[in-house]
Amino acid sequence: MFSLKDRVALVTGASQGIGRATALALAAAGARVAVAARTAAKLDAVAQEITQAGGAALAVPMDVANADEIKAGVRRALEHFGRLDILVNNAAITRDGLAVRMKAEDWDDVLRVNLTAAHIAIQQALAVMMRQRFGRIINVASVVAETGNAGQANYVAAKAGLIGLTKAVAVEMASRNITVNAVAPGFIVSAMTDALPEKMKEELLQRIPLRRMGQDAEVAAAIVFLASDEAAYITGHVLDINGGMRMG
Repeated sequence: MFSLKDRVALVTGASQGIGRATALALAAAGARVAVAARTAAKLDAVAQEITQAGGAALAVPMDVANADEIKAGVRRALEHFGRLDILVNNAAITRDGLAVRMKAEDWDDVLRVNLTAAHIAIQQALAVMMRQRFGRIINVASVVAETGNAGQANYVAAKAGLIGLTKAVAVEMASRNITVNAVAPGFIVSAMTDALPEKMKEELLQRIPLRRMGQDAEVAAAIVFLASDEAAYITGHVLDINGGMRMG
């Protein structure tokens, strides 16, 4: 089950965290993977990790804040692998601050990277997937897109917009055998959560019924499922991966 043999995937934000875990999981399931992010050295390390495990990988340096780099990155993946079956839009940034004092550039930067970049990547991928009459697009949203979060109006708006984008494109592409879904991770163990004060961590855990933070590999496993043939009848869905923090 969940074999991705002969599939080609492109993962943005693949140099660390959920993106890296997703690239490794897709490769372990048999996909050939183009890993994209800004930091070439980290990308090369991920690609090497995949190839050393017997997989096929291509490092694609890409700043998703730049539309031309997204387009060039997708072209490079296509030229190298000859097709594109799976797109995972994971790249994201934060520029936190209270809405009343948020700088225009902080709003614009987060919307550009977290939402507009996904839209552009989807456009590029669809040009290929529509001809193939097959595709799997998975967007990485967030639990805060569904609950809200103080101090993150720009991030919440972008991730909520990503959920809306997911559903709109899912309706448009259903007849072409292209599914479009999102995952909404809760609090995942990462450098960002590691830096939180212990008291804040304890308060967060009290909000999570499973009483622990998630692992990036757990999010990656859900993405592999949504990319697989077994998920062929799922589209326009948001899969919550939050330990029960938000239900419904």
